[in-house]
Amino acid sequence: MPASYGAPADASGAELLPWSWAVERLIAARNYWICTTRADGRPHAAPVWALWMDDALWFSTSPESQKGRNLARNPRTIVHLESGDDVVILEGDAVPARDEEALARFAEAYEAKYAYRVDVTSADTPVYVVLPRVAQTWSEREFPRAVARWLFS
Repeated sequence: MPASYGAPADASGAELLPWSWAVERLIAARNYWICTTRADGRPHAAPVWALWMDDALWFSTSPESQKGRNLARNPRTIVHLESGDDVVILEGDAVPARDEEALARFAEAYEAKYAYRVDVTSADTPVYVVLPRVAQTWSEREFPRAVARWLFS
């Protein structure tokens, strides 16, 4: 983060948000903004319904949608929650889910959350999983002291 924002360069003087703060928001969110890149390099952002499950973000989209076409060519994505005040931004690759047991759990949890059941067996609605490589979190109310950047292996 640029020094001009006033965020601490290290943990001294910071009130780091625990990862559990981000997980609470990832679970509670209704809409998640998926950001991908078109073939010509232009960005594309679209909201989706999703779940935070097994330390990853799970969502489905048509392979014919712009984001579906983008992900087929380039799986790199950024996910942003709705709030600009309590911020969670994930960076990672959106890869097709293959684990049948996990897909069944996804379908159950998705239906419980959105009152809509995704057909996880249909090629028309593949399910993607984003395992974060990097996450950025902050609370506007406590900014710039409550800023954290997370790196995952």
